[in-house]
This record gives sequence, C-alpha cells and structure tokens, in this order.
Amino acid sequence: MVIKIVKLFLAATFAWLPFSALSQKNIVISDSLNANADKMNVKMGSQTVGKIWKFRFGDYAVVSSKMGWTKTSSKANLLDTRTESRTTQKFSFAMTGATTDTATVNAAVNIETKELKEFEVLPNFFVGNNELLKETNNFTALININGDTTDTWALLINLVAGTETEGKYRNESILTNGTRKIFLVPVTSNKNGDDKRKIPAYGYELIENELALGAVQFYGGGIAGLNKNIIWIHRSLETKMKLMLAAAMTAVLQKMADNMSFELPSSEIGK
Repeated sequence: MVIKIVKLFLAATFAWLPFSALSQKNIVISDSLNANADKMNVKMGSQTVGKIWKFRFGDYAVVSSKMGWTKTSSKANLLDTRTESRTTQKFSFAMTGATTDTATVNAAVNIETKELKEFEVLPNFFVGNNELLKETNNFTALININGDTTDTWALLINLVAGTETEGKYRNESILTNGTRKIFLVPVTSNKNGDDKRKIPAYGYELIENELALGAVQFYGGGIAGLNKNIIWIHRSLETKMKLMLAAAMTAVLQKMADNMSFELPSSEIGK
C-alpha cells in the first residue's frame, strides 16, 4: 500500500471532504497507559533544507537538527526486468524538555530493495510481472542525555517484506541500553474492529515487562492523517527517562514522515 500517493491525493481532495470523513480515530493503547499518560498532540512545524521537521509536543521540542543527503544506488539487468537498489540517509537532532536536560539523537536509515518489473514487448503488451521480491528497512538511532555516553540507548527497527520472505511482513523493533529492553509493538486504531476506514491510524506502543511506558501515533489514518501525530508518556517515569522516550519517539516520527510506504503494507492494514 503506497501511502505516499495519499500526499498527492490529499492536496486535491481535502477541501471537499465531508466532516464525517475527517473524524479522528486514534491508535488503541492499553487502558493503563491511557489512564496514566500525558497525551500530547505533535506539531511538526516546518522542514528546511538540511534539517528535520521541527517537532514539538508538550514541553518537548527539537531545538537543533541536521539531515544528511539521501544516497541511492541501483543496478538492473539488460531489460530492466530485475532491479536492486539501496538507499541510505542519516539525521541527528537535539531535544529539550521541561528541565535543562538535552537529549541527543544520531540516526541512520538503510533500505535495500529487490524487484521484478514487467517488460513491454509491443504497445500495451507486457511480459513478466511487477513483484516486490524483498525489501529490508533497517533503522538505528543512538540516544543519550547531556552527552553521557555511558548510558546510551539504541533504537533498532527492522522491517522486512516481499515474496522472498514467503509474503510475510516482519516488524522487529526494540529500544535498549543493553540492560533494559523496551519493545515497540505495532498498534492501529482498528484493534477492536471499530475503525472502518481502509487505512487506520498506525503507531507503536512501548512495552517493558508488560507495562506500557509510552506510545506514538505516526499516522492518523484515512487520507487526512498525515499530520495527526500523537505522543503518550507515562506520568510516573523519571524526568530523564521521559526525555529519552520523547526523543526516541521523535526519531520514529521523522523516519515515518520520510518513508511511509514501506511501513504500511496492504497485508497489515486493518489489523
């Protein structure tokens, strides 16, 4: 499901949508988090050349950032019916919260894709087929507070899809400092079957020892969900831990803002 098409369609149709089509259904999070978390709507601000989006929510804000150039390499066979490509990008940012503490994030995205493409032998007559053989999307972000590299957290997201993986979509995501492990569990607004939109809201809930510490909604669903980002952070957490989680979820928002099509395969929508 290519979500980037939504961006083009949205500009032409948003003004004509009935109010009911714009109604917001958020990701379904655990009852304990919903009752004990600060829910913060995210403002994306603007994105200028060489910078990430100026995310801001609650007391948290991106105060400086750097976006590296996207680098892409590709190769194909003689008839261009089989292609392989690799895309890499790096970004970094600093985030502050309600105190003088600062979280620093250094992140990298690596995407490798293998595809089959149909070949036009005569006008309107094609042989072969279009098929995604395999797409591997690896994301890494290193996070520390006040430059303390002795307590660095690593956010690791590994997404795999394609027919070479038996058509299975795999999402393996974790946030860890080597001792603690916080899993990013995919959640949608259709968990209970009550969101009838073709594309529900999408996000992650951050779970440690069966307790939800926070959640991030990176897509609001439908065709009007591109800027419906929401962050939840458990109120009981220590201040620096809250800032670390805020920075980690901001890294997720930046990644998804630039690369939505892979994160929402049609086989997963509605779950």
